[in-house]
Amino acid sequence: MPPTSRPLRKLGFLTIGLFDEADPRRGHESTLEIIELGERLGFDSAWVRHRHLQYGISSPVAVLAAASQRTHRIELGTAVIPLGWENPLRLAEDLATVDLLSGGRLNPGVSVGPPMHYEQVKDALYPDTADAEDFGYERVRRLLDFVRGKPATDFSGVEGFEVFSDQVQPHSPGLGRRLWYGGGSLGSARWAGEHGMNFLTSSVVKAEDPEGPADFAEIQLSHIRAFRTAHPDGEEARVSQGLVVIPTDSASPEQRVKYEEYAAKRTLRTTSPQGPARLMFAPDLVGTSEEIAERLAAHAAFREVDEVAFALPFTFEHEDYVQILTDMATKLGPALGWRP
Repeated sequence: MPPTSRPLRKLGFLTIGLFDEADPRRGHESTLEIIELGERLGFDSAWVRHRHLQYGISSPVAVLAAASQRTHRIELGTAVIPLGWENPLRLAEDLATVDLLSGGRLNPGVSVGPPMHYEQVKDALYPDTADAEDFGYERVRRLLDFVRGKPATDFSGVEGFEVFSDQVQPHSPGLGRRLWYGGGSLGSARWAGEHGMNFLTSSVVKAEDPEGPADFAEIQLSHIRAFRTAHPDGEEARVSQGLVVIPTDSASPEQRVKYEEYAAKRTLRTTSPQGPARLMFAPDLVGTSEEIAERLAAHAAFREVDEVAFALPFTFEHEDYVQILTDMATKLGPALGWRP
């Protein structure tokens, strides 16, 4: 494979954790087994995606708390927690708790914006404050401050038999450096850099300039460079790319047909910006590890990163994920220069 400017240093994967409404435990158990498999295969990180009022992981922090007790080395991330559903102070407590339980392996990724279908859910979520809630970057800044140990109150000390802290407890040293922002716009990339976060860039970006090139890789590259320009660590600032990647080296003929049909149904949306937000979607990469490695080597944004969290397709079976992850770790990763 042609050399990239940044050899692949960290190999990760992302799962949505779907489940059957009639048997939700089985789906959650499958997710935990996939994370355990990822550790055995040598993956550096496993990430879970957040879904509310759907049949996917609604409580990633709880799932990762369970995963932390069934693994020992692999990093555990969220990609991403939408903060519009969260109280930053309470979330900071949960994140620090799980980070301590995991031995410092948590990588929380977050994003901003109003909750999906907000008009339909706001009376249940914020019955008294729906019109006053701020879903912008200030919500992230509050979380950053709490996780990094800034005071949450002006009160501390002893009251009767109880001891109170002015900081969120527990405090997990180092967690503040492992907070990620999941962004698809130039503004988000810059904000994340300016505030010393890490940057998650996925298979969706915004083509914000109607006159600019509608090329996914070039847009994503511009976000990565804007983030690093704004970040105190410059070129060393951490970026993780999350494309949908499906190696077929050990797949059965039936699996290959299913994978190719899945990608084909999603190809049309990758040809031009979609909707008022002008969203650009990356094509799913399906093929042998050698073929995928060649395509990634030609991807302008991939050449700028040394960490990935390849996304698993949403609707496949447990056995499919086992095959895909095994090929990723044993075939694709080494083809990209990675070693477990």
